[in-house]
Amino acid sequence: MIDLKASFQKHTLKFKFDAATSRGLLKTKDTWFIKLWQERSPQFYGIGECGPLAGLSIDDKPDFENKLKQVCREVERIRILNLSSIYQLESLKDYPSIVFALETAMLDLINGGKRVLFKTPFIEGQKAIPINGLIWMGKKDFMMQQIREKMDQGFKCIKMKIGGIDFDDELAILADIRKKYPNPEIVIRLDANGGLKPSDAIAKLKKLSKHNIQSIEQPIAAGDPEQMAKICAESPIPVALDEELINLKTYEEKKKLLQSIKPAYIVLKPTLLGGFRSCREWIDLVQPMNIGWWITSSLESNIGLNSIAQFTSSLDTKGLHQGLGTGQLYTNNIESPMVILLGNLMYDKSKKWDLKAIS
Repeated sequence: MIDLKASFQKHTLKFKFDAATSRGLLKTKDTWFIKLWQERSPQFYGIGECGPLAGLSIDDKPDFENKLKQVCREVERIRILNLSSIYQLESLKDYPSIVFALETAMLDLINGGKRVLFKTPFIEGQKAIPINGLIWMGKKDFMMQQIREKMDQGFKCIKMKIGGIDFDDELAILADIRKKYPNPEIVIRLDANGGLKPSDAIAKLKKLSKHNIQSIEQPIAAGDPEQMAKICAESPIPVALDEELINLKTYEEKKKLLQSIKPAYIVLKPTLLGGFRSCREWIDLVQPMNIGWWITSSLESNIGLNSIAQFTSSLDTKGLHQGLGTGQLYTNNIESPMVILLGNLMYDKSKKWDLKAIS
């Protein structure tokens, strides 16, 4: 038994631009940092981030801060410094982002409170993680500007959100990309965020497929597995499930979904799915089914992104580009050693963490 202490702090992240999503325009993003430490040595502490997404996360609830207070009291009461104590907290079953935050804070503290969770070549600055460059929805000129910037920065894979502008304009953007950057020079992923209608999804997917698309995430809204299975079977573009995974908690529920829909890929977001243990369960499920996967951050600050990147670096990603490029979105992010160079996320040991905003 140890003298374990816990606290949390809110931090409002400010976007560098108005970020358009299928759920509306984002100007700010609220997130919370959980800190764990031992009372006798408060200078060494672990930090985890919980930032549920409004309108998407199952723990986007009005009582979120009250739940955080309750969880901090429970952690102090159990006084056990291991992950199993976190996973056994019954009160967290409907709060995946808090599970993720506690899991990462505990790993950080266990490893000395130095923001090191997984000791891999990535954290030593010896190995980079290839990532996709995210192209946000917006007017055609704005989207083309983003694409040019990603190409100039050396990205080899871009992920373009669709459904925010006229479909013909989106096709024109893709045609322009392919004219300048032929396949396989640049990998193109699409993310519809459930924005296509089941009635015309296949027709639109056929038009999109003419531009050599690697995959499309969540073409129709989650919650209609029969229609999604039909689209996965007929789509000329490999389909990746994203939002479809969020509400599933048990192993059997997850297995049934995968067996019925048969996607080509799944997209794993630790904040939305309940942390690393949950993501590993998904990976174990899809491997014998020949379903691919990649890890994606979900608008976390560099605290959460660091944790997700280190977790990703501990896995066999099969060379696929990961979705870990969201650390550059904010004007008031937490300064970290992570940098993006030529479309790769890297850990620069010469750079230091600046935690004044959350200390």
